[in-house]
Amino acid sequence: MAEAAAPAAPLRFSKMHGAGNDFVVLDLRGGVVAPDAQLCRRLADRHTGVGCDQILTVEDPLSAGAVASYRIWNSDGSASQQCGNGARCIAAWLVRDGAAADGDFAVDSPAGRHPVAALGEGRFRIDMGRPEFDPARIPLRGYPARQDQYVLDVHDTVIGFGAVSMGNPHAVIEVDDVDAAPVETIGPMLQSSQEFPESANVGFAQVLAPDRIRLRVYERGVGETLACGSGACAAAAVLMQRGRIQREVAVQLPGGELRIAWPDAESTLSMSGPTAFVFEGEWNR
Repeated sequence: MAEAAAPAAPLRFSKMHGAGNDFVVLDLRGGVVAPDAQLCRRLADRHTGVGCDQILTVEDPLSAGAVASYRIWNSDGSASQQCGNGARCIAAWLVRDGAAADGDFAVDSPAGRHPVAALGEGRFRIDMGRPEFDPARIPLRGYPARQDQYVLDVHDTVIGFGAVSMGNPHAVIEVDDVDAAPVETIGPMLQSSQEFPESANVGFAQVLAPDRIRLRVYERGVGETLACGSGACAAAAVLMQRGRIQREVAVQLPGGELRIAWPDAESTLSMSGPTAFVFEGEWNR
């Protein structure tokens, strides 16, 4: 009789969050196999798993000079190209691990290389790159040229929005009152529309003052989250381009506040905000 296979070793993880956007962080450096979609869904389940919006994996660097790279999986098991709050949590994890100095360093993501600055007290600033407004690069179908405002008729509902990529696609809808915004209806409508072939994160932004906005985001592969870092960047970029807000703003999300700075159209955009370690654990596979 063949011997039974030895049980898989427990999978160690860190539970973290950035402004309420929560993550399970796995260390895959040294060639450890990445989790498949089924494992990601099990880990993310808030009733039978650890519970999180996304799974983040710390991996070997992809570019010279970077201390590490990371990848992102949504709670439904789908892969994501970018996660701003996740990038800050990865930075904090690397500093605690000793892989990065508590100063300036760089990490690689699926969207590219990101310079990082440690600001103290668990806060980090991430260079998020240049916003991309070209419809083909977002991607957004059906529009040959960039527009300040796009209009779609989705299931007999007319929706006006701005669109931008921050390494992942975003639609931004300006509203008078973010508390009354139809997040749970309009969000899925836009995400499932054929004009967004890779779906999109849908943000609902309210301008409070030239230097302050409120935001709620319906994320692809997750649903509404307490915070979306790339969504905060996208909303700020769209509103800055329209002249609705200043070039440095505070973004108030349900889970906390982020600061976005974009000096001019030729510069890269940066995001700063908090990180927190919640607990350490082992997943028995």
